[in-house]
Amino acid sequence: MKQNLILEVKNALKKIDCKGLPTNSEDSLTFEIPSWDQTYSLLLELANSVKKSGFNPDIIVGISRGGLIPARILSDLLEITKLANIAVEFYVGVAKTKLKPVITQPVSVSVENKNVLIVDDLTDTGKSLSLVNSHLIAKGASEIKIATIFYKPWSSIVPHYFQKETQSWIVFPWERKEIIRKIVEDFKNKGKSINYIKEKLISSGLKKEVTERLVKEIFGE
Repeated sequence: MKQNLILEVKNALKKIDCKGLPTNSEDSLTFEIPSWDQTYSLLLELANSVKKSGFNPDIIVGISRGGLIPARILSDLLEITKLANIAVEFYVGVAKTKLKPVITQPVSVSVENKNVLIVDDLTDTGKSLSLVNSHLIAKGASEIKIATIFYKPWSSIVPHYFQKETQSWIVFPWERKEIIRKIVEDFKNKGKSINYIKEKLISSGLKKEVTERLVKEIFGE
């Protein structure tokens, strides 16, 4: 069993580059494109996990921008009206990050002596969540828990609550235009045609009419 564990760790490390991201080529990179209803169902289960754990947050802090909509929905499902935000800049492209995340807007309310639930859409490297966690500790938070919809296995942080582990690039309903722009620009720089990119997105679950419309709006093609 020990040898099997060592082998699993070695195989996992081979898939991870120095930034903590999978070293997938554009051909092996996969996308997961949950619908609004699928996302809401995952958030329902996430809220249930928080309730069952016995943790009672005083404040929910959503990480801007990806965590803002999940945080708002969880505030409704958990019946917690105190909702705050914090802004972190990290991603610059598809499966590419800056070396370090940066807080561009501190937490918007006082968290001193409060139980805080940090919410983001997913954890990838875990660096941004770690930074926010440290920021809230410095601001005097009493107890902090982290909730994300998706979790990637190479993350340096395992959230206290998450619904799904994945290695795919997630395209949430609230960021499709933004992500498609990054995907198309990245793939075009690698010599891939617009049609190739459209087919990859459609085969991953994005509706054809939505794909066509967004690509046309962004690039006029």
